[in-house]
Amino acid sequence: MLNVTAELDQIQTLVGQEGSDTRYRHEPRLRRAIDHLRAEGQKVPPRIKQLHQTLLSEAIEAEFDNMPV
Repeated sequence: MLNVTAELDQIQTLVGQEGSDTRYRHEPRLRRAIDHLRAEGQKVPPRIKQLHQTLLSEAIEAEFDNMPV
């Protein structure tokens, strides 16, 4: 659990250092860490769930921003 917790803390730090237009790129790494946490039978902290939701929303928005019209 310690390694997953450290990974989550590192991802949070990286996301905090990124601009809002690029931080969504950390979503896959965060998702893997969440999956690992759940596989260990641990609960996902609410702040991590919220961060994941935010990154997912930003990823979807970025996908639509890059669509040709």
